[in-house]
Amino acid sequence: MKDIFIDNNVAKNFASPVDENYKKLIAWINDFDPKRVKDDPTKILDYAHLVVSQKLLVEYVSSSRDCSKPNAMPVLVNKLLREGRLQKKSKSDISEFKLMNFKKSVSGSLLSNTEDHCHIVTVLLSNRKMCLTYDENLTHDLKTFPGFEVLVEKRPERLNYK
Repeated sequence: MKDIFIDNNVAKNFASPVDENYKKLIAWINDFDPKRVKDDPTKILDYAHLVVSQKLLVEYVSSSRDCSKPNAMPVLVNKLLREGRLQKKSKSDISEFKLMNFKKSVSGSLLSNTEDHCHIVTVLLSNRKMCLTYDENLTHDLKTFPGFEVLVEKRPERLNYK
């Protein structure tokens, strides 16, 4: 599955992108052929999937309030949800992961805000463990989380997301 976590600090600029690399990322997210998937349901795995949590969805909506441009994150999320390409990690999945993996030594080494810890879990529970964020502390925590190899970048062209 071609999944990716896009932090809100990146996504809030999707409504009116000027950078060609972000335009390509958004085009990749939008690309979908329902006929191809209808003919062969396994083909859905060939398309972009967005990995989210409830907290991230709330952040997307808050930062894009009343924006109805086709590339605004709430519009993209709705599209992906209808197409079966939104991978939402549940509150219980996140809590269970934290209970098993956020030992005192790990929690004490994290630099990100406690509120962002569910973002760490969401990425670590994803298929490809691929994250696009500008947050240096979140980047540090994802790259150094024990037992996981995560791809984290600030720029989409540095990720092999396709």
